Amino acid sequence: MIRLENITKTFVRDGHRKTVANRLNVTFPTGVSVGLFGRNGAGKSTLLRIIAGTLKPSSGRVISDGTISWPVGFAGSFHGSLTGAQNARFIARVYGVDTDALVEFVEDFAELGHHFHLPISSYSSGMLSRLAFGVSMGIRFDTYLVDEVTSVGDEAFRKKSKAVFLSRMRASGAVVVAHSMETMRQLCTMGVVLEHGELRVYDNIEYAIRAHLQNMQA
Repeated sequence: MIRLENITKTFVRDGHRKTVANRLNVTFPTGVSVGLFGRNGAGKSTLLRIIAGTLKPSSGRVISDGTISWPVGFAGSFHGSLTGAQNARFIARVYGVDTDALVEFVEDFAELGHHFHLPISSYSSGMLSRLAFGVSMGIRFDTYLVDEVTSVGDEAFRKKSKAVFLSRMRASGAVVVAHSMETMRQLCTMGVVLEHGELRVYDNIEYAIRAHLQNMQA
């Protein structure tokens, strides 16, 4: 279970204030995959980072009775001077999981070849995304936060990524952001729509998709 209590987030840029979350109160049930919808710039990625604890809200709090991933594929915590393997080992120690098992999983999954043992400062953005997604999927969480799970790599890698993610969902919940409505239907059972800082909850993913599309057409 993840509960948002009066979550507010306001940014101030060039003297202008923008509130992307305005006193949000919602509970994401345990073991349920929730689709998070909203226009570009509505604050979806910001909300994921608040839930993950990597970004502080302006006010309010997030309460959970289980483990929550960082946004899947997020590479912001990697150290550029370390290799892909060394970064995987470092994260394994932070989360208390078997280091050798995580390194083995990521090396096989990310398909980086010899680059896996080179500093990630030499990686392309695509290689970095593969590494980040592999590390994310290599650690078991009660709830995964996912921002465009199918956007990493070529078609074959995207299919593999989706298959691994679906296998994780058999034992975990998720909060998912994706531009593809078909992806949302495949991954989620309920949905929430973020619009002008307000969050509406729909128990059926189809109702959430319909509300989101209506907002986009308005």
